[in-house]
Amino acid sequence: VPNLAAIPTTVPTAGYRYRDGLAAADLLTAALVEFEFFKRLGTAPDTLAGICQRFGFAQRPCDVLLTLAMANGWVRCQENLYSITDIARDHLVQGAPWDLSPYYASLRERPMVRDFVEVLKSGKPAGWGGYRTGSDWHQAMLDPDFARSFTAAMDCRGALLGPAMVQVVDLKQRTRFLDIGGGSGIYACAFAAVHTDLKANVFEQAPVDQVTRQRVEALGYGSRVGVLTGDMFDRLPGEHDVHLFSNVLHDWDEAEVKVLLARSYAALESGGLLIIHDAFLNESKTGPLPVAEYSTLLMHTTQGRCYGVEEYRAWCREVGFIPGNYQDTRADRGVLTAVKPS
Repeated sequence: VPNLAAIPTTVPTAGYRYRDGLAAADLLTAALVEFEFFKRLGTAPDTLAGICQRFGFAQRPCDVLLTLAMANGWVRCQENLYSITDIARDHLVQGAPWDLSPYYASLRERPMVRDFVEVLKSGKPAGWGGYRTGSDWHQAMLDPDFARSFTAAMDCRGALLGPAMVQVVDLKQRTRFLDIGGGSGIYACAFAAVHTDLKANVFEQAPVDQVTRQRVEALGYGSRVGVLTGDMFDRLPGEHDVHLFSNVLHDWDEAEVKVLLARSYAALESGGLLIIHDAFLNESKTGPLPVAEYSTLLMHTTQGRCYGVEEYRAWCREVGFIPGNYQDTRADRGVLTAVKPS
């Protein structure tokens, strides 16, 4: 059982990045080989909407591709116009002096590459990892066996990320904590480990809620961390002064993120604190590179992507929150807070 009141002095950042960024090369291959993306974009700068129209891309995956390209220095954006850089013109344009596209051509038939070709055009996620169930991740989570396996994967990550988050979030005067879509409950348990007067609940859908109850008991927090069952898109339970979305919002597209923030605002007590814990893009969405790479995996598998600090702040303001500061934690993650006005 992990000690949720402490974090290790060693952090395997590279271990996280290999897993989180594993889809980036396949997205680049699809863009380079299937769509000649840099060659065609190099003929004239264009807006995001114009690029979507030119290539037949859906907006969400196109946004992820452009962010990855900017994080690598292959594309720049000035006054909402995207254009390729000199390094892309020299190395990523078919027929260029140092053209790399033949180097990637042999990867064209990789399953993830073929997935990305379809995701770029449809905007719809493919299956989780190597699973070919016919369902995306959101539908797969309704299967008890898959839900158990996936929740265990996220639990081991939370053993490091949870305590690191707790260190940078001030919960003074807060007493009732709700972890929305909290998976195994490890983040709620991490807060309970440090804030001994905190009463915490995890809000999860079935069948994940059963996995949550078992894990909370195994971690030793069954008497202090409850599990509430429901659909976060319908309504959230009241009587909490802290809401946490930890690695949840990135699973959904912009419209759904706004709905979830609005649900939080409606249910949270006046003066309450919203915590968004995630992998954040910077304000200009030009990086960091590991987050841009992670966003490709999310785009492939879920209905979401990684979002920028300013995107979240704007959406929080839109529903009534007052956004606060952003702080880095560990392994390319961070925390953004917001307050519901009293």
